[in-house]
Amino acid sequence: MPPKKYDWARLSKNELLKVRLCDLGLSYKGTWIEERIDRFVYHLELRHVRVKPHFWISDEWLTPDGVIGIAVPFFLIHPRLMKLERQEMLGVEGGTREHCMMLLRHEMGHVVRNAYQLQRRPSWRKLFGSATKRYPESYRPNPTSKRFVQHLDGWYAQSHPDEDFAETFAVWLKSRAMWRKKYQNWHALKKLEYIDSLMKELEHRPLQIHSRAKPFAISKISMTLGEYYAAKRAHYAADYPDTYDGDLQRLFQPSEARKIGESAVQFLRRNRTHIREMVCHWTGEYQFTLDQVIKGMMQRCHQLKLRAVGNEQRLAMDCAILVTVHSMHTLYRRDWRPL
Repeated sequence: MPPKKYDWARLSKNELLKVRLCDLGLSYKGTWIEERIDRFVYHLELRHVRVKPHFWISDEWLTPDGVIGIAVPFFLIHPRLMKLERQEMLGVEGGTREHCMMLLRHEMGHVVRNAYQLQRRPSWRKLFGSATKRYPESYRPNPTSKRFVQHLDGWYAQSHPDEDFAETFAVWLKSRAMWRKKYQNWHALKKLEYIDSLMKELEHRPLQIHSRAKPFAISKISMTLGEYYAAKRAHYAADYPDTYDGDLQRLFQPSEARKIGESAVQFLRRNRTHIREMVCHWTGEYQFTLDQVIKGMMQRCHQLKLRAVGNEQRLAMDCAILVTVHSMHTLYRRDWRPL
């Protein structure tokens, strides 16, 4: 089936931002997302996963409780919307074929948990914790922990028992040979072996949940694209407090020193994209949030009249480390919602 053509695809950015999400009229049929979904479903069959998820379009990646399906975000459906997402948020979550598959594997973990109500099993709770635990407003991951698998960026398995299971399931689903080798001598291996045994058992068990509802479908969302991105940017925004002034003054030199090198603001502006991409790779944080942190650094450097002196590569790396520290501080403290 050829991709569907949309009149709004020819609109200017300002005009497109006035379009309501429910009026986009989107379908994933004939798109690269359909190809990814078909490939994913085929992989589920190879791994003998009996649950057959359904798919629909929403405003984010989502698997609601009580449903055995996966919602994919609208901006992945069309190149024009992917371009707008990148312009507004500086990145596209699931925008590559591999990252899309990673997110599908993660969401499938939630689907399987829903389908068999696994959270009610004492063995599940012993390994992963209570699914009724409130999702935190923030979480402070331990990057060196071997109690959790590492699948999505940001050490996401550490955020909540449900996410721990979904991330562990995603690793199990990808490759049995890979996880046995990678997680040898990790406590997380016990969780992977549990899922390996569990999925063999579930091949012969009936599903407890059959709902194919489509909560938060894009056809029901009346906000405009402009309203959607204003809310999304506000959610992922970050302020740069003056408590980091000491770190900036250790990185850069005061203007009273010899007039060598360029201003710290010019240095950060020139290296902004490189620094942002490095930190995004390390942490998985939204590039929009990272950009806000760097903007805050530039503002404070201007107010403190700092200059960039020394080896540029080393200075850029030190800046990236500081952005990482601050962005993780932002992750710990801001209102947070799960995938």
